[in-house]
Amino acid sequence: MPRHHGFAVVLVLVLVSAALQVAAPDADWSQLATIVLGAAILSASVWAARAEHLLVRAAVIATIAAALISVVVVLVRGDVPKAAAALVSGILIAFAPAVIAKGLVRDVNAQGRVTLRTLSGVLAIYLLIGMLFSFLHGAVAGFENGLYFAGDPAATRSDFLYFSYVTLSTVGYGDLVPVSDVGRMLAITESLIGQIYLVTVVALIVANLRPRAASDGPAIS
Repeated sequence: MPRHHGFAVVLVLVLVSAALQVAAPDADWSQLATIVLGAAILSASVWAARAEHLLVRAAVIATIAAALISVVVVLVRGDVPKAAAALVSGILIAFAPAVIAKGLVRDVNAQGRVTLRTLSGVLAIYLLIGMLFSFLHGAVAGFENGLYFAGDPAATRSDFLYFSYVTLSTVGYGDLVPVSDVGRMLAITESLIGQIYLVTVVALIVANLRPRAASDGPAIS
């Protein structure tokens, strides 16, 4: 596949991972599949962003190795601790937005314009931020081993993902409310990031999006 479609691939992988977390039960196989998809998202992000820096590649190798170790632990233990699975998935996802952002800056500087590839990358970052916070909420809930949402003693990965995107988009339905101090701090941080990202980055990208002129020649791949 041409590399200029790379951020669209990342976007599709993020949507697949989100769909899995919503539709699949909180079973060991689905948590393991989420970890594998996290490694795939990070690898696709590095490929799409043309991240050639040695430090970036070393970080990617280390995080993917962590995912593989998780697989081995599952095979040995026979189960996946929810808090540990959420933490590993979060670490895998955490690197991807920075890698994509660096690639987008390079693209815009090189081409002098905003393209659909740029928009795909910006949307992927937004969805990845929401997914990252959902894993953080899940990890905190697992380590605290207590009530995380008021009135919902058995919160699932689907609940954490739903709450995260509702918070990130600043919709705030109020049906899920964190009760711990750490949970509230994460929710406030996420809502601030989401609001600032939408009114600055996304608005700026959409306002400057324009089609490629015929004289520009083929897209850079």
